[in-house]
Amino acid sequence: MDQLAGHGKGFGAVGAPDLTEISNPAAHCDDADFLVGRYPQTRAEASAKLLDCVNHLRRRFREAIDSAKDLLDDEGQIIGAEVNLGTDCALANTEQRAKCESLEGFGRALHGAQDFYSHSNWADVADPSRPIGADNPPGLNLPAPSPVLDLRGSGAPTVPRDLTTGCFVIRDSVPGVGACERRVTHAALNKDNGLVDQSTGATTSPTTPRGEVASNFAKAVAGAMVETRHQWQDFRAALETSYGAQKGSLMACALTRDDPLNDCRGRSRAAAVLAISGVLIGVLGVGILLFQARRRRHLNVTNRSPLPP
Repeated sequence: MDQLAGHGKGFGAVGAPDLTEISNPAAHCDDADFLVGRYPQTRAEASAKLLDCVNHLRRRFREAIDSAKDLLDDEGQIIGAEVNLGTDCALANTEQRAKCESLEGFGRALHGAQDFYSHSNWADVADPSRPIGADNPPGLNLPAPSPVLDLRGSGAPTVPRDLTTGCFVIRDSVPGVGACERRVTHAALNKDNGLVDQSTGATTSPTTPRGEVASNFAKAVAGAMVETRHQWQDFRAALETSYGAQKGSLMACALTRDDPLNDCRGRSRAAAVLAISGVLIGVLGVGILLFQARRRRHLNVTNRSPLPP
């Protein structure tokens, strides 16, 4: 969990896009902004930007699946050197251990999936005291998991007409400037700032304008938690589909245990699934909810108090 979520001042795999993909909107589901009416970007253009994000996350998800094959030798046994975490995983394509490579791919996929709930209007509501507009886009108030984030699939997702994310430039503001002029901006829509209890997932102290409306911050966090658990379930299923039930379960065990050489030895598929479900699923979604150690130098959300600025 430390390697996936980060510990101390380390970002971990989920935070990796804030280190190496800062300016890539697809890594954060940014720039898929749209409003009905006269708007600088059409619905089709916004949906194409959203598909860029989904496809980017699919590639990361697939990287994690592909890297997992090197956890096992030709006889289907865990390779000690590939799962040893005596030193922290190195990020940004400098890592050689299969466990670290797989966790990084999965973490990067989770980053964008969690950003989707913070950077879009999927789960939130508009401020009822102000008119709908670029500074107050409509909210969809929809539950998680989102069918938009089908990372095992390959087709274009169905996008609700009013779905929007925020346009982002370094000078992120309301109203937008530069390329984001007259557009829904990240600053107007994000729910990045606030506190998340690492044990319960309870939220307090939202500080962004959109996050302070109604229970928007709590909804975004809850949505990201549900989505994270859902993506782990899909990831585990994808391992079994790709490598067979026995090897896939052993790979999942190797990825979720500190001492997989001993903890996963001789485990039946059923035992592995039960153990993973009991230990990991209860933690995923809260423990790795970085939400996010954002690149914008404004994120204060934490599941590990305090996150680095």
